[in-house]
Amino acid sequence: MNDLERAKALLVSSTHTCVLCKGEITYVSDRTGIAPMMEFLDLQTDLVGFSAADRIVGKAAAMLFALAGVREIYAEVLSERAIPILQKYGIGYSYGRLTPVIINRKGDGACPMENAVEHLEEPVAAREAIRKTLELLKKG
Repeated sequence: MNDLERAKALLVSSTHTCVLCKGEITYVSDRTGIAPMMEFLDLQTDLVGFSAADRIVGKAAAMLFALAGVREIYAEVLSERAIPILQKYGIGYSYGRLTPVIINRKGDGACPMENAVEHLEEPVAAREAIRKTLELLKKG
């Protein structure tokens, strides 16, 4: 079983929301949304060359995977907006379901993280836009 197969198997057989595997190293998170990748990046976790499995991957998450140096991902749900980013940064991808855009938790529009990075193409800028959006959401 390769790293991506292992990550996917762990994701689908658990409540984890994000699983990253490389050789004998596995990282998991049960946090929702973009939080797992933001946390891994904030902790400066070395994810270069890892394979990832995630519940939902939109453009924002794709940017964070690119910033982290992840080499391939599986998403249960992948947004069409994520694909050009994954391709640009040479990240292999597969998915269970493809959707035009990631919808917010209320179900009445696009995810605020997707909106935050809509016009961005660089992962560092995307991370800062995501951080600012998270802070605004916390404030209500």
